[in-house]
Amino acid sequence: MSAEWASGSLGEFVELKRGYDLPQAKRFVGSVPLVSSSGVTDQHSIAMVKGPGVVTGRYGTIGQVFYVEADFWPLNTTLYVRDFKGNDPKFVHYFLKTLDFLAYSDKAAVPGVNRNHLHEAHVTIPPISVQIEIAHLLGALDDRITLLRETNATLEAIAQALFKSWFVDFDPVRAKMDGRAPEGMDEATAALFPDGLEESALGLVPRGWRVGTLGDIAQTVRKQLQPTELHAELHYVGLEHIPRQSLSLVRWGTADGLESAKAAFSDGDILFGKLRPYFHKVVVAPFDGVCSTDVLVCQGSTAANYGIAVMHLFSTTLIEYADRLSNGAKMPRVNWKDLAAYPVAIPPESVAADYTQAIAPMLYRMKANVHEAQTLATLRDTLLPRLISGQLRLPEAEVAN
Repeated sequence: MSAEWASGSLGEFVELKRGYDLPQAKRFVGSVPLVSSSGVTDQHSIAMVKGPGVVTGRYGTIGQVFYVEADFWPLNTTLYVRDFKGNDPKFVHYFLKTLDFLAYSDKAAVPGVNRNHLHEAHVTIPPISVQIEIAHLLGALDDRITLLRETNATLEAIAQALFKSWFVDFDPVRAKMDGRAPEGMDEATAALFPDGLEESALGLVPRGWRVGTLGDIAQTVRKQLQPTELHAELHYVGLEHIPRQSLSLVRWGTADGLESAKAAFSDGDILFGKLRPYFHKVVVAPFDGVCSTDVLVCQGSTAANYGIAVMHLFSTTLIEYADRLSNGAKMPRVNWKDLAAYPVAIPPESVAADYTQAIAPMLYRMKANVHEAQTLATLRDTLLPRLISGQLRLPEAEVAN
């Protein structure tokens, strides 16, 4: 290792400080990121720290490290870098990710990171020129991952907008009632919609559609694998892996070492988090695997109904319905019997099939993006400790990339 790399205690290179308390009553919605031990949200109007900044969990969620470009407010569950002491902030963000934070826990009943202990950690830091190069390389990988996830969010929004237009607002029907050609569809698709609405138990619905339930268009799969059937090559999805309000997974684990039976699912199945349904955890599975038994494995009742099954299960109105029907004071859960009774307007199979066909390329692209993002994340996580330690030098890393 080059003599230009410097060794010493972490506190010699950066100064960490505890975040600040901010009671709910004083939190006003704004553009300033609030950073907790578990993530970043834009929901406050006053900044406490100038960006760019680096924040990690002090207690609660330990080990995650967040880079914040703008001014921000670090909550008191965090430690933030008050002084970078001439080091590159983005590099410090990546560097801190390599530390074993639990090794610097205060050993309390609820594990927490002791700042003073963390300051004593022995570290080796490269010169600023190398820091910037490392941060640039790893940042490029993160930027590509972010772009893939933003693309998925856009595709998801398009699929939702089309679903709302066809099956909630009935725009094609209303256009025909006004003597207009429905927008954004060819004549064959437009011909599938009637030119009038009629009263029903759900209010006005397209003429010829029937009122039914979610159970008419979706079903659950109740296959389980026993612990002896679980292995390291089998993907595992727990509730902790499923993001809120996103159809795309961003991470998962393996089934190796799991000690209880798990629900089996197939590529394309809809995974619905039934524990605390208000968290809105619903994704389309991008592979075969097993999941927590607190996740319902759902499918369309027919291939034609698959698209509307996905979007109904993902809809805010169904999540609100599920929340109202969930049982349990501390650990509320909703069951499939109650979900299946959710009332829906059911279109003819030809309309449902056309919608499924319309969003199929979007779902396929989202799945491909999930896998590409995972590949890039694995590459980043492989390079990170080797670059930070100096085991791998930049020309070699660039070849790997």
